[in-house]
Amino acid sequence: MASWIEGKVVQLRHWTQGLYSLQLEADIAPFVAGQFTRLALEIDGEMVARPYSFVNGPDNPVHEFYFIRVPGGPLTARLVKLQPGDSVFIAPKGAGFFVLKEVPAAEHLWMLSTGTALGPFLSILATDEVWQRYRNIVLVHAVRTAVELNYREQIDALLATHSQQLQYIPFVSRETSAIALPGRVPDAIESGALEARAGLELNAANSQVMICGNPAMVSDTRAVLEARGLTKNSRREAGQITTEQYWKT
Repeated sequence: MASWIEGKVVQLRHWTQGLYSLQLEADIAPFVAGQFTRLALEIDGEMVARPYSFVNGPDNPVHEFYFIRVPGGPLTARLVKLQPGDSVFIAPKGAGFFVLKEVPAAEHLWMLSTGTALGPFLSILATDEVWQRYRNIVLVHAVRTAVELNYREQIDALLATHSQQLQYIPFVSRETSAIALPGRVPDAIESGALEARAGLELNAANSQVMICGNPAMVSDTRAVLEARGLTKNSRREAGQITTEQYWKT
């Protein structure tokens, strides 16, 4: 299999200062919702690549990636200048285990994200499987400022279609927002504020928790959940916590 497939840009959306979504068409192998791939451009004679999660569902032929422009980053500095019809290279197949197959059944599914880590959850929510497996789904998106609460049109459409099953709970940490909880996700779990907002209990008996985002949120949230008796899922023993970090410390 070739190392790279040449894709064509369909659209580049500029959400806010530093936040973008890239849509492209490419003939790649089928992927599983929640997986990531690698995008690349040839820069100074070599391929520069970074991993990005799929935002689109597996049935959507237009692949979408939600990313932040990294200050001084050679790849994102060029990605944000792409125009429709431009070429961008993509790995031939998806990768990763942040997928529903790795998550046991439960009554409640809590999807906890920060920033651009919202992406894989939107991909999962675009599938039929998630709605068939969980009675209640809580999508949490934590950002610094309210302007970063993107993909609201897509989320509102999901809420309209699954009004009895889905809740969306945003967090804004650096300013006051009328629609969002303040502060950090792990603190809201520890205090009970997240459960109060959702009207659901988060415990080992009824919940599965998928956590995706910055390393501090992932590790701190896992610690709070483990203090409640939840454990990490593994192939050897089922637990209640499934994690994915968007970068390493």
